Amino acid sequence: MNFKLLGSVLLIVGTSIGAGMLGLPIAAAQLGFFGSLVLLLVCWFVMTAGAFLILEVNLWLPQNTNLITMAKVTMGPIGQIISWITYLLLLYSLLCAYIVGGSDLLHHLLLTSGINIPVWASCILFTSIFGFVVYFGIRSVDYVNRGLMFFKLGAYIILVILMATYVSLDKLTEGDFHYITSASAITVTATAFGFAIIIPSLRVYFAGDIKKLKMAIIIGSIIPLICYIAWDAVIMGIIPLSGEYSLVSILHSTGSTGDLVATLDSAVEKSSVTFFVKIFTSICVLTSFLGVSLCLTDFLADGFQLEKKGISNIFIHALTFIPALIIALYFPNIFIKALSHAGIYATVLLILLPVCMVWNGRYRRAIATGFEVPGGKVILIILIIFSLFLIAKGIMG
Repeated sequence: MNFKLLGSVLLIVGTSIGAGMLGLPIAAAQLGFFGSLVLLLVCWFVMTAGAFLILEVNLWLPQNTNLITMAKVTMGPIGQIISWITYLLLLYSLLCAYIVGGSDLLHHLLLTSGINIPVWASCILFTSIFGFVVYFGIRSVDYVNRGLMFFKLGAYIILVILMATYVSLDKLTEGDFHYITSASAITVTATAFGFAIIIPSLRVYFAGDIKKLKMAIIIGSIIPLICYIAWDAVIMGIIPLSGEYSLVSILHSTGSTGDLVATLDSAVEKSSVTFFVKIFTSICVLTSFLGVSLCLTDFLADGFQLEKKGISNIFIHALTFIPALIIALYFPNIFIKALSHAGIYATVLLILLPVCMVWNGRYRRAIATGFEVPGGKVILIILIIFSLFLIAKGIMG
């Protein structure tokens, strides 16, 4: 068994499947299961195509190149500015949210062990512990992520099996297909496949083994797709579409995720379901924190043209964690609110920007060499139309 390939697949899966997975069946509630299935397949194809476009551009340039240099070489200063803004908005937003969520989980864990520390202290402790894992590089992140993913996928499988016996086929046939273009459904589903930010980091890890990197992207994207389909099936097959305790009522509530867990607990009447939901969401926060942090350090290293060694490495990681930690401590709501626009950031960064980079690199600057994503201009135009539609939907809300 190739453990590096396995670890890379798990890094992609860990970056994709976050706590936001709980929101997928809520966002696509009015669409119904079969409509959500179509939307998942479309978004998987589009986001995976975007990931391969990022890989294509990355392979034109030297190893350790990230989106800043990729955008600069292919699109000039405008592309560089766009990549800086969208990347930092998306990654710092996510990192701040994961610090808030992770420190809250750590605080509750310490309380159950009889240790009562201030919330701010648990925030610093969480960031320090897992920040050091990221500091020691992708190999360190890979090993820790493997262990977390074992428990994460185990909890997920047990959870789905426990809930499967409560699924009603009648509930699965509910929904209206015309909601497939609703802003919440399409942006949340597309963002659920936002793993492409980790592609440049994985290229460094594979040290030029492009065949295995392509395999990791394909396998790593298909696993979340399967998990999302099964998750939507059990949730939509248990909780009714409309009514007082329904998916639509959860969609319009202020605490969607908490309401979903409470409704599931009431519908299934098994404490084990709540237990495994808590385990699953807790580990989701950790794996997503590791993946996002790793991506941000590599991006900053490329942006400032620094090697991740010695003092430079300390500076890069300080720049990664300190701003997010300060925001998490003093202004958590600012960046948590910004997460509502994560779909727009992700669409620009992971679909529109890669398409523009490939178009310029192939057809305007003629710097394309080696691997090329199939489909020519046709697939690029389709992706441009899809991304502009997503951005418009996200802005209109």
